[in-house]
Order: sequence, then C-alpha cells, then structure tokens
Amino acid sequence: MNNNNNDDDDSQVGKVIRSVLIWVGIFAGVILLYMFYTGANRDGSPITYTEYIRLLDQNYIEKAVITKSGLNDYEFRGQLKQKVTVQGADGRPHEIQSFTTKLGTIDARTEELWASKGITWTYEQTDNSWMGTILTILMWVALFAVFIIMMRRMQGGGGGGRNIFSFGKVRTRMNNENAKRVTFIDVAGAEEAKYELQEIVDFLREPLKYQRLGGKIPRGVLLLGPPGTGKTLLAKAVSGEANVPFFSISGADFVEMFVGVGASRVRDLFEQAKRNAPCIVFIDEIDAVGRHRGAGLGGGHDEREQTLNALLVEMDGFEANNGVIVIAATNRADVLDPALLRPGRFDRHVVVDRPDIKGREGILKVHTRNIPLGNDVDLNVIARGTPGASGADLANIVNEAALFAARRNSSIVTMYDFESAKDKVIMGIERKSMVLSDNEKKTTAYHEMGHALAGTLLPHSDPVHKVTIIPRGPALGVTAYLPKEDAHTMSKEYIETRIMCLMAGRAAEKIVFNQFTTGASNDLERATSLARSMVTKWGMNDTIGPVSYGQADHEVFLGRDYAQQREYSELTAQKIDAEVAHVLHSLSDQTEKLLRDNLDMLHTLSEKLLERETLDGEELAKLMRGETLPPVAEKTKQGVLTFDADVANAMNGLRKEAGQQ
Repeated sequence: MNNNNNDDDDSQVGKVIRSVLIWVGIFAGVILLYMFYTGANRDGSPITYTEYIRLLDQNYIEKAVITKSGLNDYEFRGQLKQKVTVQGADGRPHEIQSFTTKLGTIDARTEELWASKGITWTYEQTDNSWMGTILTILMWVALFAVFIIMMRRMQGGGGGGRNIFSFGKVRTRMNNENAKRVTFIDVAGAEEAKYELQEIVDFLREPLKYQRLGGKIPRGVLLLGPPGTGKTLLAKAVSGEANVPFFSISGADFVEMFVGVGASRVRDLFEQAKRNAPCIVFIDEIDAVGRHRGAGLGGGHDEREQTLNALLVEMDGFEANNGVIVIAATNRADVLDPALLRPGRFDRHVVVDRPDIKGREGILKVHTRNIPLGNDVDLNVIARGTPGASGADLANIVNEAALFAARRNSSIVTMYDFESAKDKVIMGIERKSMVLSDNEKKTTAYHEMGHALAGTLLPHSDPVHKVTIIPRGPALGVTAYLPKEDAHTMSKEYIETRIMCLMAGRAAEKIVFNQFTTGASNDLERATSLARSMVTKWGMNDTIGPVSYGQADHEVFLGRDYAQQREYSELTAQKIDAEVAHVLHSLSDQTEKLLRDNLDMLHTLSEKLLERETLDGEELAKLMRGETLPPVAEKTKQGVLTFDADVANAMNGLRKEAGQQ
C-alpha cells in the first residue's frame, strides 16, 4: 500500500477539469442551438403594442405573417413600406423595417382593419414545434449527463482519482519501499534522543520481549525542540530502523473549512494505521491541532477542539490501538493540551535540543560525506565557530560552502568556502552594490569598531569573530561575536558586558562626532530588553529584589502567550522603569569611559577598518598589539583566518594591559 500519490492525484484532477470543460462545451452548444431554433423565425425587432397601433394607423405596414404562439396569443411579424423610427420594447428608439409584437384574439373586425389599411397577411402553422420539444429534452439530458460525469469523476470513477467530496478522508504520505531508508546512522547530534527512541525500535521489532514481563508498548512519543533540530529526521529513522510502515501528516492537514472534517480525518488516519499495524504515525507540528482547549473565541464547538477530542479518543479510548505508535513533533509544547501530554497518550517526551560542539561536528560529518573537502578543512573548527546552530543551519552552511566553491570553479571545498558560508549565514548577505557616502562609511566604521573594541577589552565578553562595514542584510555594518564554548546559563557580569558592548557603538558616535544616528536603534532595543529582564525576571537588581514580574496571561484563544497581565501596582511599575533606566544609563557611562580611555586605539582601528572594510578576530588582535597586517591581496591568497584559542589568549593579554581585569 502506497499513499504517496500526489502526482497521480494531480493528473486525475487535470482529467476531471478537461472532462468538465468538454461537457460544458457540449451543454453550451445545445443551448445555443436551442436559442438559434427558437429565434430563427423571429425576423424584426420586438416593439410594444402601442407602437404597433401607431404604425397601423399611419399605414406604414405593408404585409405580415401571423403565427399562433399560445392558446389565445398570436405573434404578428410585420414588414414596413420604409424604415421608421419607433420606440422598441426596451424603451429606446430604433430604426426598423420589420418588427414583431404580441396580439391577443384575432377576429373578423381585426382582419377588416388590416384589409382597409392595404395589408396583406398570411397565417403560418407551427408544424415544426416538435423540433423545439426535442431540443428542450436534449438540453436537460445534456445537463443531467454533465452532472453524472462530474460526480463519477470526483468520486474516483474512471481513473481512481481522489474523491473531491470525501473531505473526511485523510491525505497521508506513506514511506516508499523503493526509496532509501533513513536510519540512526544518518542522524547526528542528538544522542540522548536516539537512545530514547531506540527502545521504540526494540518494541516494534520484538514486542514479546517486553510483553512477557508485563510491559506495554508506548502509545506515543512527543519530540520537543526548536525548529531545524531534526525531529522529523528522527521519526523517519525510527521507521527505517524498525522497518515498519510510516505514515506522515501535518497537523494543519486535519482542519478544513467544514465543521467535523478534522475529527473524521483523525478517525480515517487511525483506521489506515490499524490496517497496517505495526506501524508509525508521524504528526508534524501537532500544535496546529492540539492546542489547549477552552472557551475562547470559538466556543465549545470549535473545529480544532473537535479534532483534538477525536485524537484523544483514538490514542487512548475504549478501543485498543495495539501496534500503532504515534510520534509527534512540535516547537510549542507550552500551548499543547494537558490531556494530550499525559501518560497513556504521549508516554515519552523527548527533547531534541540544539547540538553541542561534538554534536555539531557529527552533523557536519554527515552532511559532508558526499562533498570533496580540501586538506585545510577542519570540521572541529567550524563546529566551534557555530555555537547555537541547529542541524538545519549546519546543513545550510555546508550547502553554501559548496556553492561558493562552485562559483570559483574549484574541484574541492576549502576552509575559505566554509568561512565565507558561515559569515553569510551568521551575518547576512554582503551588499557590495550598496553605495555609502564617505560620512556614512566613517560613522559606521567608528560605530562598529566601538562594538569590537568594547568586546575585546571587557573581560566577560565573547571574543570578536569579525567586524565589517560592508552592508550585510539590513545592517550597514556588522560586528560578530562567537562564544568560546556553549553556555547554558548567563551570569550578571556577562549580561552587563553584553549591554555595554551593545551601547559601545552609540558611545563611539558620541565621543567622535558628538551626535547620535539611527544606526543604534536595534542596539538600544536589545540592551533595553536585557536590562528589563535583569530587573523583572532574573532578580539581578538590588532595589527590586528577587521577584519575577510580568507573568504571561494564559489566554487560550490567544495562544496562551500573546498577552501579559500586570500583577503589580503603578508605583512598582514606576520603580521598575526607573531601575531599567538606571541600569542602562550606568552601563552606558561605563562604556563611554572605557572608550575615552582607549580613544587613540579607537581611532587607529577605525581608520584601518575604513581602509580594509573587514577585519577578523586575529587581525584585530594584531592591530591592538601594534603589529602590521599583511596586504589584502596576500591575505586573500592565504584564505580567511579562523578565530581560535590563540586569539582568545592574545585578547586576554590585551585586556590585562588595558587594566580591565
């Protein structure tokens, strides 16, 4: 059984459309033929009875043909002696020489009147009325035939097309037996998740091993984690390892515009799964259908809520569901309904987080298996230079590196290509075509070097990876920091250092140009957010104390986190605002003092940045030690230098010299 038939469905839809167009054409032809027949003998323009009397009185009518059109009705088709302007049946003037009108009963006095006016007339029999009857019957037969053909096509007759009216049938994608199987060998950077899912594979392979001890196979596994961390890949690997049918569907595929469709599709999905048990059902983005239930805006009969109820019943209802394991993935576990998360439905919650250094190196090895690498490529260095990157980010970096090598017509991918790809992904695309004025370029250079100098001198800062005044993405310049190691918590000193680094660009503008620009808008937003979190969330303010303010207002119909309720007084709100402002002003003053104490170095580095447009971490360290940089052409030949522990040691030495430790 293979439900991966999207192309077949598309071709069937095309056949249905063509058939409908053909029958619509036939139907239109019959109607036109009927209209031609009924109007074939209607010579002349229709006029009102009043105009007919006027033409009769003024002796304009020369001859006429009278046809009986009803029980006591006659159609009078007259021919005029000359063209005459009359008021037509539509109320507008027309110049005619023949006309038609309706008459009632024709008696001897009417005929005497015609004779006195010199009109010659004849009566015409409707001996061909049977043709009109036949055409009318044919028209209705054609209409009925079109309806029948459309119904049969839509219900899959004559070609096996998808039933367009069967909204309750779920459209799943089933794994292709001929396609390459995904196994745990293809998954890297998620060792704990692989260990948890390995037991699911063992359950599917040898269920008796666990059943003889009274163990029950888990009904569901919920994969939690940020986007791009490999949740879908893990589900495919479980199916590939167990070698069982794998049904995949998105949570959004359940809900349609018709009420009750989602619940019907849930039941149909589990019916298909039971027929193919043992099997795996994978529901991606389950938060689209499994959100927390509540009154909300949709009321108790909300379509999503009915779909969720059906899913709850199918996973753990009255009927046994043996052999069907549901694996679901989401990055919004906070909005899922508690009834969906309880044991018996999703027995296991597996967190698939962003990989650490070892995991990132393993992911890079997987994605570079089929890529010819140069001898200078060190995947460990790349892994250390991409903290916080997900599996999808690393796959994108590898792909971009291969594209960079292809642009250079190279047969291998070098470290230069990986560094270029990493900069593109981290800092954005270079916009070399964007022309900046000399004043804007100088302001941007001092702004970015303010960030870089503060990050180099402050003891708790992440090392500076690269600083550039080449516009990248939406920014005119970028200063990139790369942590020396993965950090899972942040200290107060580290957060204050981050705020100072953000404020340093604005401080440099004030010191050198005695003015501010709009280039610091994003810096201010991020600094204010960190300062407010220090005061209201993390208890890092002595005046406010260890209190958390601003709890989420869990409104179900708003997704549970769109609104916030204020659980404190106006006086407390004023204190919070005052403390946030105090933190920002205090750190801004410290940053300005730091840069004034190193003003000569700020000028020297900014001028060199204006000259070269881009400086990496090692070049920045050399300049601060007073060393001379090689020419740009020589640097290009050597390739892009990477930031490593030696640069970190050099910067620590510079910090000691600056007296900041």
